Amino acid sequence: MGQYDRLILMAEDELTQYSTDARKIEKLRRKIGLSVSTAEQKQVKEQLLAEMPTDPVNKLIENQRQTVALPFWGIAGLGLLLGISFSQPIDFVATLGGGAIAIFLQKRGWNLQAKRLVIQTLEEIEERVRKPD
Repeated sequence: MGQYDRLILMAEDELTQYSTDARKIEKLRRKIGLSVSTAEQKQVKEQLLAEMPTDPVNKLIENQRQTVALPFWGIAGLGLLLGISFSQPIDFVATLGGGAIAIFLQKRGWNLQAKRLVIQTLEEIEERVRKPD
């Protein structure tokens, strides 16, 4: 596992904590500062900036992943309800499809949010190097 993957996993781990973005960045900054060289930090940041999507749909998924996935959870639940109550096996297709789309959107948003957190942390590290307190 390269530094890129390791930083993304560290950011996803920080996303699981209930705290402010500033606190997450602060904790992640310490971890990155101790384990990743400056050259690797720049390389990872360039790679992340190159692959971050700029279209409005992905930005919406990044910022509001739960809101975007909610209708698909509803479709999955409705398909399950109708499939059971009317004994229609075809309704379970809606359950599988809606659930799969909702899970995909949640995972995509989570990954984008973790990448954004790594970018913000690396930018803060660069800022502190330029202007020490």
